[in-house]
Amino acid sequence: MSTITTSDGTSIYYKDLGPKDAQPIVFHHGWPLSSDDWDNQMLFFRLKGYRVIAHDRRGHGRSDQTDTGNEMDTYAADVAELARALDLRNAVHIGHSTGGGEVARYAARAEPGRVGKAVLIGAVPPIMLQTAANPDGLPMAVFDGFRAALQANRAQFFRDVPAGPFYGFNREGATVSQGLIENWWRQGMMGGAKAHYDCITAFSETDFTEDLKALSIPVLLLHGEDDQVVPIENSAHKAIKLLRNGSLKTYAGLSHGLFATHPDLINADLLRFIEA
Repeated sequence: MSTITTSDGTSIYYKDLGPKDAQPIVFHHGWPLSSDDWDNQMLFFRLKGYRVIAHDRRGHGRSDQTDTGNEMDTYAADVAELARALDLRNAVHIGHSTGGGEVARYAARAEPGRVGKAVLIGAVPPIMLQTAANPDGLPMAVFDGFRAALQANRAQFFRDVPAGPFYGFNREGATVSQGLIENWWRQGMMGGAKAHYDCITAFSETDFTEDLKALSIPVLLLHGEDDQVVPIENSAHKAIKLLRNGSLKTYAGLSHGLFATHPDLINADLLRFIEA
């Protein structure tokens, strides 16, 4: 296993495939998953000649199951340490859901020359939670429900999410993939319960408004119009207005997990953006 040890002693697992002199593409997974969620995209871009990298966020997958540090500033700092350890230059950072927030926070603070472009897929920015400044957001009761379900029976909760709203498998006429459901559960159960519990606050309450405003690099937003987890009206439609060099592409009828259910479609759009 390839790992780095961060400044606070946390072991972070990562994958690093392809020529070291090729342009790097770094993938950031969603909650409560791992770098394995990007297997399709990692293979696709590796076969195109890119260097592909993905890490397991602290508390997730094969990284240390941390008791503390499960918040966005530390997540972004971990990415910075990984980028420095691998000497990544002009990298394209692609993040899904929580990983999209991680990309925004990291890219806004990255060392000059480290980040060339960014892609946020079904991502949580600017902020998910309903607040006085964000009245269209989701009420705290939604996230309290996540915490209660995780605490009561994490294993069952991690069956219910992918079988229902995550991939849109609860929609009439949906083509259900049992493999995706089981792989989601497998990845989720690899991580730590405390880290997953804390990360609910990280993805729901972190305000990425200033991070988005700070980005001058090209940023592509991809979002399913039937995203039941991160509703598009409160995320991508608001985020695009905050970006200086952003573009938005939406997909009618597609879900939160669109890059897994429709990889050929999403991979083609990612490739066009990267090669542009």
